Amino acid sequence: MKIAVEGCSHGALDAIYQHLRNLETRHNYLVDVLLMCGDFQAIRNHRDMQCMAVPQKYRQLGDFHKYYTGESTAPVLTIVIGGNHEASNYMSELYHGGWLAPNIYFLGHAGCIQVNGIRIAGASGIFKSNDFSLGLYERLPYDHGSMRSIYHIREYNVRRLSLLSSPDIFLSHDWPQHIEQHGDTQGLLRRKPFFRQDVQTGNLGSPPLMGLLQTLKPQWWFSAHLHVRFQATVQHGQCGTGPNVPSAASQPQNPDEIAIADDDFDAVEPQNLPTEAPRVQATFQNPDEITLEDEEDDVVQPPSVANLSEPSVTKFLALDKCLPRREFMEVIDVPNASDGSAMPGQRCMPKLTFDPEWLAITRAFHPYLSTRRRQADYPDEATARASVAEEMEWVKSNVHDKEANSSEASLPGIRSILDCQTFAQTAPGPGSEGAHKNQQPPWYTNPQTTTFCDMLEIQNKVDFSPDNQV
Repeated sequence: MKIAVEGCSHGALDAIYQHLRNLETRHNYLVDVLLMCGDFQAIRNHRDMQCMAVPQKYRQLGDFHKYYTGESTAPVLTIVIGGNHEASNYMSELYHGGWLAPNIYFLGHAGCIQVNGIRIAGASGIFKSNDFSLGLYERLPYDHGSMRSIYHIREYNVRRLSLLSSPDIFLSHDWPQHIEQHGDTQGLLRRKPFFRQDVQTGNLGSPPLMGLLQTLKPQWWFSAHLHVRFQATVQHGQCGTGPNVPSAASQPQNPDEIAIADDDFDAVEPQNLPTEAPRVQATFQNPDEITLEDEEDDVVQPPSVANLSEPSVTKFLALDKCLPRREFMEVIDVPNASDGSAMPGQRCMPKLTFDPEWLAITRAFHPYLSTRRRQADYPDEATARASVAEEMEWVKSNVHDKEANSSEASLPGIRSILDCQTFAQTAPGPGSEGAHKNQQPPWYTNPQTTTFCDMLEIQNKVDFSPDNQV
Protein backbone atom coordinates (compact mmCIF):
# COMPACT_ATOMS: atom_id res chain seq x y z
CA MET A 1 0.00 0.00 0.00
CA LYS A 2 1.35 3.43 -0.95
CA ILE A 3 1.15 5.94 1.89
CA ALA A 4 1.95 9.63 1.50
CA VAL A 5 3.01 11.55 4.59
CA GLU A 6 2.89 15.34 4.95
CA GLY A 7 4.32 17.59 7.68
CA CYS A 8 2.62 20.84 8.77
CA SER A 9 -0.18 21.80 6.39
CA HIS A 10 -1.23 25.20 7.86
CA GLY A 11 -4.48 25.12 5.90
CA ALA A 12 -2.84 24.77 2.46
CA LEU A 13 -4.90 21.76 1.34
CA ASP A 14 -5.17 22.83 -2.31
CA ALA A 15 -1.38 23.01 -2.69
CA ILE A 16 -0.86 19.73 -0.80
CA TYR A 17 -3.33 17.77 -2.91
CA GLN A 18 -1.93 19.31 -6.10
CA HIS A 19 1.59 18.30 -5.06
CA LEU A 20 0.34 14.78 -4.44
CA ARG A 21 -1.24 14.65 -7.91
CA ASN A 22 2.03 15.85 -9.42
CA LEU A 23 3.95 13.08 -7.65
CA GLU A 24 1.46 10.48 -8.86
CA THR A 25 1.72 11.70 -12.45
CA ARG A 26 5.51 11.97 -12.38
CA HIS A 27 6.06 8.49 -10.88
CA ASN A 28 3.05 6.71 -12.42
CA TYR A 29 1.54 5.43 -9.18
CA LEU A 30 -1.54 6.08 -7.07
CA VAL A 31 -1.39 6.82 -3.36
CA ASP A 32 -3.86 4.96 -1.16
CA VAL A 33 -3.87 7.21 1.89
CA LEU A 34 -2.38 10.55 2.95
CA LEU A 35 -1.24 11.12 6.54
CA MET A 36 -0.91 14.68 7.92
CA CYS A 37 1.10 15.37 11.05
CA GLY A 38 -0.64 18.36 12.62
CA ASP A 39 -1.22 22.10 12.30
CA PHE A 40 -3.94 20.99 9.92
CA GLN A 41 -6.15 24.03 10.64
CA ALA A 42 -9.68 22.69 10.07
CA ILE A 43 -11.22 26.17 10.00
CA ARG A 44 -14.85 26.09 8.87
CA ASN A 45 -15.58 29.82 9.09
CA HIS A 46 -14.26 33.07 10.53
CA ARG A 47 -15.56 32.31 14.01
CA ASP A 48 -13.44 29.14 14.16
CA MET A 49 -10.41 31.33 13.52
CA GLN A 50 -11.01 33.04 16.86
CA CYS A 51 -10.25 29.69 18.53
CA MET A 52 -6.82 29.25 16.94
CA ALA A 53 -3.80 30.23 19.05
CA VAL A 54 -1.81 32.40 16.65
CA PRO A 55 -1.21 36.15 16.55
CA GLN A 56 -3.94 38.03 14.71
CA LYS A 57 -1.90 38.59 11.55
CA TYR A 58 -1.55 34.80 11.09
CA ARG A 59 -5.29 34.08 11.31
CA GLN A 60 -6.20 33.09 7.77
CA LEU A 61 -9.22 31.13 6.61
CA GLY A 62 -7.15 28.74 4.47
CA ASP A 63 -8.55 26.06 2.17
CA PHE A 64 -10.26 23.64 4.53
CA HIS A 65 -13.68 25.32 4.47
CA LYS A 66 -14.05 24.36 0.79
CA TYR A 67 -13.68 20.67 1.66
CA TYR A 68 -16.02 21.07 4.62
CA THR A 69 -18.81 22.65 2.57
CA GLY A 70 -18.41 20.33 -0.42
CA GLU A 71 -17.00 22.92 -2.81
CA SER A 72 -13.90 20.71 -3.07
CA THR A 73 -13.34 17.02 -2.33
CA ALA A 74 -10.25 15.36 -0.91
CA PRO A 75 -8.96 13.17 -3.78
CA VAL A 76 -7.49 10.56 -1.42
CA LEU A 77 -8.38 9.25 2.04
CA THR A 78 -6.68 11.68 4.42
CA ILE A 79 -5.92 10.94 8.06
CA VAL A 80 -4.85 13.80 10.32
CA ILE A 81 -3.83 14.62 13.86
CA GLY A 82 -3.84 18.01 15.57
CA GLY A 83 -0.89 20.27 16.30
CA ASN A 84 -0.52 23.50 18.25
CA HIS A 85 -2.13 25.85 15.70
CA GLU A 86 -5.64 24.50 15.22
CA ALA A 87 -9.29 25.47 15.43
CA SER A 88 -9.36 23.61 18.72
CA ASN A 89 -13.11 24.00 19.14
CA TYR A 90 -13.80 21.82 16.10
CA MET A 91 -11.27 19.16 17.04
CA SER A 92 -12.78 19.05 20.54
CA GLU A 93 -16.15 18.18 18.99
CA LEU A 94 -14.41 15.05 17.66
CA TYR A 95 -12.38 14.23 20.76
CA HIS A 96 -12.63 10.48 20.03
CA GLY A 97 -12.05 10.98 16.29
CA GLY A 98 -14.29 11.48 13.30
CA TRP A 99 -14.71 12.95 9.82
CA LEU A 100 -13.63 16.61 9.64
CA ALA A 101 -14.87 16.65 6.05
CA PRO A 102 -15.73 13.96 3.50
CA ASN A 103 -12.68 11.71 3.08
CA ILE A 104 -10.70 13.56 5.81
CA TYR A 105 -10.57 11.64 9.10
CA PHE A 106 -9.27 13.02 12.41
CA LEU A 107 -7.70 10.48 14.79
CA GLY A 108 -8.92 12.46 17.79
CA HIS A 109 -6.88 13.80 20.69
CA ALA A 110 -5.43 10.28 20.67
CA GLY A 111 -6.47 7.27 18.66
CA CYS A 112 -5.74 4.16 16.64
CA ILE A 113 -7.54 2.90 13.53
CA GLN A 114 -6.85 0.39 10.77
CA VAL A 115 -6.48 1.09 7.05
CA ASN A 116 -6.56 -2.13 5.04
CA GLY A 117 -5.41 -3.84 8.22
CA ILE A 118 -2.48 -1.48 8.84
CA ARG A 119 -2.68 -0.04 12.36
CA ILE A 120 -2.19 3.73 12.48
CA ALA A 121 -2.05 5.42 15.89
CA GLY A 122 -1.49 9.05 16.76
CA ALA A 123 -1.32 11.74 19.42
CA SER A 124 -2.49 15.30 18.79
CA GLY A 125 -0.98 18.44 20.29
CA ILE A 126 2.36 19.27 21.88
CA PHE A 127 3.88 18.70 25.33
CA LYS A 128 3.80 21.24 28.15
CA SER A 129 4.56 19.96 31.61
CA ASN A 130 2.25 22.38 33.45
CA ASP A 131 -0.81 20.97 31.68
CA PHE A 132 0.27 17.35 31.25
CA SER A 133 -1.43 16.02 34.39
CA LEU A 134 -4.65 18.06 34.10
CA GLY A 135 -8.10 16.99 32.95
CA LEU A 136 -9.90 18.23 29.83
CA TYR A 137 -11.30 21.33 31.55
CA GLU A 138 -11.31 23.88 28.70
CA ARG A 139 -14.66 25.32 27.58
CA LEU A 140 -15.85 27.82 25.00
CA PRO A 141 -15.34 30.71 24.96
CA TYR A 142 -11.61 30.12 25.45
CA ASP A 143 -9.45 32.68 27.20
CA HIS A 144 -5.81 33.24 26.28
CA GLY A 145 -4.67 30.41 28.53
CA SER A 146 -7.23 27.75 27.68
CA MET A 147 -6.90 28.46 23.95
CA ARG A 148 -3.37 27.11 24.32
CA SER A 149 -3.71 24.51 27.04
CA ILE A 150 -6.41 22.67 25.09
CA TYR A 151 -3.83 21.45 22.56
CA HIS A 152 -1.30 20.38 25.21
CA ILE A 153 -1.13 16.60 25.34
CA ARG A 154 -2.47 15.02 28.53
CA GLU A 155 -1.14 12.14 30.59
CA TYR A 156 -4.56 10.51 30.18
CA ASN A 157 -3.96 10.03 26.46
CA VAL A 158 -0.32 8.99 26.84
CA ARG A 159 -1.37 6.29 29.30
CA ARG A 160 -4.07 5.07 26.94
CA LEU A 161 -1.71 4.92 23.98
CA SER A 162 0.92 3.10 26.04
CA LEU A 163 -1.49 0.17 26.44
CA LEU A 164 -1.57 -0.54 22.69
CA SER A 165 0.30 -3.45 21.24
CA SER A 166 2.72 -2.25 18.57
CA PRO A 167 1.01 -0.22 15.81
CA ASP A 168 2.54 -0.18 12.35
CA ILE A 169 2.59 3.64 12.13
CA PHE A 170 2.51 6.37 14.76
CA LEU A 171 1.79 10.05 14.06
CA SER A 172 2.74 12.93 16.32
CA HIS A 173 3.19 16.67 15.90
CA ASP A 174 6.02 16.99 18.42
CA TRP A 175 9.25 15.08 17.92
CA PRO A 176 10.05 12.46 20.56
CA GLN A 177 12.74 13.76 22.91
CA HIS A 178 16.34 12.81 21.94
CA ILE A 179 15.27 11.51 18.53
CA GLU A 180 17.94 13.71 16.92
CA GLN A 181 20.59 11.50 18.57
CA HIS A 182 19.46 8.59 16.38
CA GLY A 183 20.09 10.37 13.07
CA ASP A 184 22.47 12.89 11.50
CA THR A 185 22.57 15.34 14.39
CA GLN A 186 25.33 17.47 12.88
CA GLY A 187 23.50 17.68 9.57
CA LEU A 188 20.39 18.86 11.41
CA LEU A 189 22.41 21.53 13.22
CA ARG A 190 23.96 22.74 9.98
CA ARG A 191 20.47 23.38 8.64
CA LYS A 192 19.00 24.58 11.94
CA PRO A 193 21.88 25.97 14.06
CA PHE A 194 19.46 27.55 16.54
CA PHE A 195 18.52 23.99 17.67
CA ARG A 196 22.01 23.56 19.13
CA GLN A 197 21.40 24.50 22.74
CA ASP A 198 18.27 22.37 23.00
CA VAL A 199 20.12 19.42 21.49
CA GLN A 200 23.00 19.91 23.93
CA THR A 201 20.74 20.23 26.97
CA GLY A 202 18.38 17.42 25.93
CA ASN A 203 15.40 19.74 25.56
CA LEU A 204 14.52 19.08 21.92
CA GLY A 205 11.30 17.11 21.71
CA SER A 206 8.65 15.58 23.95
CA PRO A 207 9.59 13.22 26.83
CA PRO A 208 6.22 11.40 26.84
CA LEU A 209 6.49 10.70 23.12
CA MET A 210 9.93 9.13 23.47
CA GLY A 211 8.46 6.98 26.21
CA LEU A 212 5.73 5.88 23.82
CA LEU A 213 8.21 5.21 21.02
CA GLN A 214 10.26 2.98 23.32
CA THR A 215 7.15 1.20 24.60
CA LEU A 216 5.21 0.74 21.34
CA LYS A 217 8.14 0.24 18.94
CA PRO A 218 6.14 1.05 15.78
CA GLN A 219 7.71 0.35 12.39
CA TRP A 220 7.29 4.00 11.38
CA TRP A 221 6.99 7.23 13.36
CA PHE A 222 6.11 10.46 11.52
CA SER A 223 6.26 13.98 12.97
CA ALA A 224 6.26 17.65 11.94
CA HIS A 225 6.32 20.84 14.09
CA LEU A 226 9.97 21.89 13.67
CA HIS A 227 9.70 22.64 9.93
CA VAL A 228 12.62 20.56 8.73
CA ARG A 229 13.02 17.13 7.16
CA PHE A 230 14.91 14.77 9.43
CA GLN A 231 15.18 11.01 9.50
CA ALA A 232 16.46 8.69 12.19
CA THR A 233 16.54 5.00 13.06
CA VAL A 234 15.88 3.84 16.61
CA GLN A 235 17.32 0.44 17.44
CA HIS A 236 15.23 -0.95 20.26
CA GLY A 237 16.90 -3.07 22.88
CA GLN A 238 19.76 -0.59 23.28
CA CYS A 239 20.07 1.17 26.62
CA GLY A 240 19.72 4.91 26.84
CA THR A 241 18.44 7.49 24.39
CA GLY A 242 21.72 8.73 22.99
CA PRO A 243 24.99 10.29 24.07
CA ASN A 244 24.94 12.85 26.83
CA VAL A 245 26.20 16.15 25.48
CA PRO A 246 27.40 18.81 27.93
CA SER A 247 25.47 22.06 28.04
CA ALA A 248 26.70 24.98 25.98
CA ALA A 249 27.72 28.19 27.69
CA SER A 250 25.58 30.29 25.40
CA GLN A 251 23.11 29.87 22.57
CA PRO A 252 24.32 30.75 19.06
CA GLN A 253 22.48 33.71 17.58
CA ASN A 254 20.54 33.16 14.37
CA PRO A 255 20.81 36.26 12.15
CA ASP A 256 17.80 35.16 10.08
CA GLU A 257 15.50 34.66 13.06
CA ILE A 258 12.19 36.50 12.98
CA ALA A 259 10.77 37.00 16.45
CA ILE A 260 7.01 36.60 16.51
CA ALA A 261 5.63 37.66 19.85
CA ASP A 262 2.08 37.06 21.00
CA ASP A 263 2.14 40.29 22.94
CA ASP A 264 -1.36 40.20 24.34
CA PHE A 265 -0.96 36.77 25.92
CA ASP A 266 -1.10 36.66 29.69
CA ALA A 267 0.82 33.58 30.77
CA VAL A 268 -1.07 31.05 32.85
CA GLU A 269 0.24 30.72 36.35
CA PRO A 270 2.37 27.54 36.43
CA GLN A 271 0.89 24.55 38.21
CA ASN A 272 3.03 22.32 40.41
CA LEU A 273 3.79 19.05 38.64
CA PRO A 274 5.02 16.42 41.09
CA THR A 275 8.00 14.61 39.68
CA GLU A 276 11.26 13.11 40.89
CA ALA A 277 12.95 13.77 37.58
CA PRO A 278 15.29 16.76 37.20
CA ARG A 279 14.08 19.75 35.23
CA VAL A 280 16.07 21.81 32.77
CA GLN A 281 15.07 25.07 31.12
CA ALA A 282 14.06 24.82 27.48
CA THR A 283 15.21 27.72 25.29
CA PHE A 284 14.32 26.46 21.81
CA GLN A 285 13.66 29.08 19.15
CA ASN A 286 12.68 28.07 15.62
CA PRO A 287 12.38 31.02 13.21
CA ASP A 288 10.00 29.02 10.99
CA GLU A 289 7.57 28.40 13.84
CA ILE A 290 4.78 30.70 15.03
CA THR A 291 6.10 31.21 18.54
CA LEU A 292 3.77 31.62 21.49
CA GLU A 293 5.43 32.63 24.73
CA ASP A 294 3.95 29.88 26.87
CA GLU A 295 5.28 27.13 24.62
CA GLU A 296 8.87 27.57 25.83
CA ASP A 297 8.58 25.22 28.72
CA ASP A 298 10.47 23.28 31.33
CA VAL A 299 10.95 19.72 30.14
CA VAL A 300 10.65 16.79 32.50
CA GLN A 301 13.37 14.24 31.85
CA PRO A 302 11.90 10.75 31.30
CA PRO A 303 13.08 7.79 33.35
CA SER A 304 15.33 5.32 31.60
CA VAL A 305 13.54 2.41 29.98
CA ALA A 306 14.86 -1.13 30.09
CA ASN A 307 14.00 -3.08 26.94
CA LEU A 308 14.00 -6.83 27.44
CA SER A 309 12.31 -7.87 24.19
CA GLU A 310 14.16 -8.83 21.04
CA PRO A 311 15.67 -5.91 19.12
CA SER A 312 13.47 -4.12 16.61
CA VAL A 313 13.70 -0.90 14.62
CA THR A 314 11.55 2.22 14.37
CA LYS A 315 12.11 4.41 11.31
CA PHE A 316 11.50 8.06 12.21
CA LEU A 317 10.76 10.77 9.66
CA ALA A 318 9.92 14.42 10.30
CA LEU A 319 8.77 16.62 7.45
CA ASP A 320 8.65 20.34 6.71
CA LYS A 321 5.66 22.63 6.15
CA CYS A 322 3.97 23.04 2.78
CA LEU A 323 5.98 25.71 0.95
CA PRO A 324 7.76 25.79 -2.42
CA ARG A 325 11.12 23.99 -2.48
CA ARG A 326 10.55 22.51 0.99
CA GLU A 327 10.61 18.80 1.83
CA PHE A 328 7.08 18.45 3.17
CA MET A 329 5.84 15.20 1.60
CA GLU A 330 7.16 11.67 1.23
CA VAL A 331 5.64 8.49 -0.18
CA ILE A 332 6.41 5.09 1.33
CA ASP A 333 5.37 1.51 0.57
CA VAL A 334 3.90 -0.49 3.44
CA PRO A 335 3.07 -4.16 2.86
CA ASN A 336 -0.45 -5.20 3.78
CA ALA A 337 -2.65 -8.25 3.33
CA SER A 338 -5.37 -6.48 1.33
CA ASP A 339 -4.41 -4.05 -1.42
CA GLY A 340 -7.96 -3.63 -2.70
CA SER A 341 -9.40 -4.60 -6.06
CA ALA A 342 -9.10 -1.44 -8.12
CA MET A 343 -8.42 -1.65 -11.82
CA PRO A 344 -5.05 -0.30 -13.02
CA GLY A 345 -5.10 3.48 -13.02
CA GLN A 346 -8.06 3.64 -10.65
CA ARG A 347 -7.87 4.59 -6.99
CA CYS A 348 -9.48 2.12 -4.60
CA MET A 349 -10.99 3.44 -1.38
CA PRO A 350 -9.14 1.65 1.43
CA LYS A 351 -11.15 -0.13 4.11
CA LEU A 352 -11.12 2.08 7.19
CA THR A 353 -12.03 0.26 10.41
CA PHE A 354 -11.93 0.87 14.12
CA ASP A 355 -9.09 -0.84 15.96
CA PRO A 356 -10.62 -3.33 18.45
CA GLU A 357 -7.80 -2.94 20.96
CA TRP A 358 -8.19 0.85 20.97
CA LEU A 359 -11.93 0.49 21.50
CA ALA A 360 -11.23 -1.74 24.50
CA ILE A 361 -8.76 0.79 25.88
CA THR A 362 -11.31 3.57 25.37
CA ARG A 363 -13.92 1.66 27.38
CA ALA A 364 -11.43 0.65 30.09
CA PHE A 365 -10.13 4.20 30.61
CA HIS A 366 -13.39 6.07 30.13
CA PRO A 367 -14.09 6.25 33.90
CA TYR A 368 -10.82 8.20 34.27
CA LEU A 369 -11.63 10.81 31.61
CA SER A 370 -11.87 14.01 33.65
CA THR A 371 -13.58 17.10 32.24
CA ARG A 372 -12.36 19.22 35.15
CA ARG A 373 -8.90 20.56 35.95
CA ARG A 374 -8.30 17.88 38.55
CA GLN A 375 -7.46 14.47 37.14
CA ALA A 376 -8.38 11.40 39.22
CA ASP A 377 -5.67 8.87 40.09
CA TYR A 378 -4.99 6.24 37.45
CA PRO A 379 -4.88 2.48 38.00
CA ASP A 380 -1.51 0.76 38.04
CA GLU A 381 -0.38 -0.82 34.78
CA ALA A 382 -1.31 -4.38 35.74
CA THR A 383 -4.83 -3.33 36.71
CA ALA A 384 -5.19 -1.24 33.55
CA ARG A 385 -4.10 -4.10 31.28
CA ALA A 386 -6.43 -6.52 33.03
CA SER A 387 -9.28 -4.07 32.48
CA VAL A 388 -8.39 -3.72 28.80
CA ALA A 389 -8.37 -7.51 28.41
CA GLU A 390 -11.84 -7.68 29.98
CA GLU A 391 -13.14 -4.90 27.72
CA MET A 392 -11.65 -6.63 24.68
CA GLU A 393 -14.05 -9.49 25.26
CA TRP A 394 -16.91 -6.99 25.33
CA VAL A 395 -15.70 -5.42 22.08
CA LYS A 396 -15.45 -8.80 20.36
CA SER A 397 -19.00 -9.63 21.39
CA ASN A 398 -20.65 -6.28 20.72
CA VAL A 399 -18.81 -4.39 17.97
CA HIS A 400 -19.50 -5.46 14.39
CA ASP A 401 -20.77 -4.06 11.11
CA LYS A 402 -24.53 -3.64 10.81
CA GLU A 403 -24.32 -5.18 7.35
CA ALA A 404 -23.03 -8.72 7.82
CA ASN A 405 -22.30 -9.37 4.15
CA SER A 406 -18.59 -8.57 4.03
CA SER A 407 -15.72 -10.98 4.58
CA GLU A 408 -14.56 -8.93 7.56
CA ALA A 409 -17.93 -9.13 9.28
CA SER A 410 -17.00 -12.42 10.94
CA LEU A 411 -13.87 -10.95 12.53
CA PRO A 412 -14.58 -10.14 16.19
CA GLY A 413 -14.52 -6.47 17.10
CA ILE A 414 -14.01 -5.22 13.54
CA ARG A 415 -16.36 -2.49 12.37
CA SER A 416 -16.12 -0.14 9.42
CA ILE A 417 -15.86 3.47 10.55
CA LEU A 418 -18.31 4.52 7.85
CA ASP A 419 -20.80 2.03 9.27
CA CYS A 420 -20.80 4.07 12.51
CA GLN A 421 -19.66 7.60 11.73
CA THR A 422 -20.67 9.68 8.73
CA PHE A 423 -19.65 13.28 8.14
CA ALA A 424 -22.14 15.94 9.22
CA GLN A 425 -21.79 19.71 9.13
CA THR A 426 -22.27 21.15 12.60
CA ALA A 427 -21.17 24.75 12.03
CA PRO A 428 -22.00 26.79 8.92
CA GLY A 429 -19.39 27.58 6.29
CA PRO A 430 -17.95 31.07 5.80
CA GLY A 431 -20.19 33.96 4.84
CA SER A 432 -22.94 33.45 7.40
CA GLU A 433 -21.19 34.83 10.48
CA GLY A 434 -22.74 38.28 10.27
CA ALA A 435 -22.04 40.61 13.20
CA HIS A 436 -20.51 37.70 15.16
CA LYS A 437 -17.69 37.21 12.65
CA ASN A 438 -14.94 38.14 15.11
CA GLN A 439 -16.43 36.31 18.08
CA GLN A 440 -15.85 32.73 19.16
CA PRO A 441 -18.62 30.34 18.11
CA PRO A 442 -21.00 28.44 20.36
CA TRP A 443 -20.41 24.80 21.20
CA TYR A 444 -21.66 22.29 18.63
CA THR A 445 -22.31 18.70 19.73
CA ASN A 446 -21.06 16.48 16.92
CA PRO A 447 -23.32 13.52 16.09
CA GLN A 448 -20.23 11.46 15.19
CA THR A 449 -19.07 11.64 18.81
CA THR A 450 -22.56 10.68 19.95
CA THR A 451 -22.67 7.61 17.70
CA PHE A 452 -19.14 6.57 18.73
CA CYS A 453 -20.09 6.71 22.41
CA ASP A 454 -23.34 4.89 21.71
CA MET A 455 -21.43 2.12 19.94
CA LEU A 456 -19.24 1.61 23.02
CA GLU A 457 -22.12 2.20 25.43
CA ILE A 458 -20.23 4.95 27.25
CA GLN A 459 -21.32 8.41 28.34
CA ASN A 460 -20.53 11.25 25.97
CA LYS A 461 -18.46 13.24 28.47
CA VAL A 462 -17.29 15.72 25.82
CA ASP A 463 -20.77 17.07 25.11
CA PHE A 464 -20.22 20.60 26.43
CA SER A 465 -23.54 22.01 25.24
CA PRO A 466 -25.32 24.23 27.79
CA ASP A 467 -28.12 21.68 28.20
CA ASN A 468 -25.59 19.01 29.17
CA GLN A 469 -23.70 20.97 31.83
CA VAL A 470 -24.07 19.98 35.45
